[in-house]
Amino acid sequence: MATIPSLVEGDVTIRPIRLRDARALERELVENRSWLRQWEATNPHGPLSFDVRSSIRSLQANARAGLGLPYAIDYKGEFAGQLNVSSIAYGSLSSATIGYWVAERFAGRDVTPTAVALATDHAFFGLGLHRMEICIRPENAPSLRVVEKLGFRYEGLRRRYIHINGDWRDHFCFALTVDELPQGVLRRWLDGHVVAEDATVPASDRARAAVPLRVVSRG
Repeated sequence: MATIPSLVEGDVTIRPIRLRDARALERELVENRSWLRQWEATNPHGPLSFDVRSSIRSLQANARAGLGLPYAIDYKGEFAGQLNVSSIAYGSLSSATIGYWVAERFAGRDVTPTAVALATDHAFFGLGLHRMEICIRPENAPSLRVVEKLGFRYEGLRRRYIHINGDWRDHFCFALTVDELPQGVLRRWLDGHVVAEDATVPASDRARAAVPLRVVSRG
């Protein structure tokens, strides 16, 4: 875990998640249940018991294999949420994806875009990756605002892409490549050079996402 650096910008820190974060993590998950449940990844084959310490160990094992960067997000020294860089691939692909959440009381303080910018810059300039992707449910307005603030480029609609809150859900997908912003995601945002329109979802895709994809039953 020493190979994963802690990164700081203002009041926001992202740092490797630790087993001793389990109590704070569990408390936030319980207290923010209604806030987070609608965006929570679920098991399509049935419910599984969720153990916080086991989840952290799994994230750490994934990191040791070089496949992820599991971060805790702190705001003014207080545990505020999680960010996970996952599906890290090197070689000809050189890409990864980001997922994140913050407790409701920290919403609106630019905690999430700051954390995402820090992690993306590290993936680009620390790990040497070329591309970062974020996939967001069409209904998740706060997360859509994050990619708009940071200028992630809209790439398309993925139908029934991830199992969330009990069903397969559509996602809008956004990405950046390192050659698009040599100054880095964080610096471009703080300097006010983001083109927010890059994250604009076309009306045609919004309309498609509003209509459930017809599922053909087998048998």
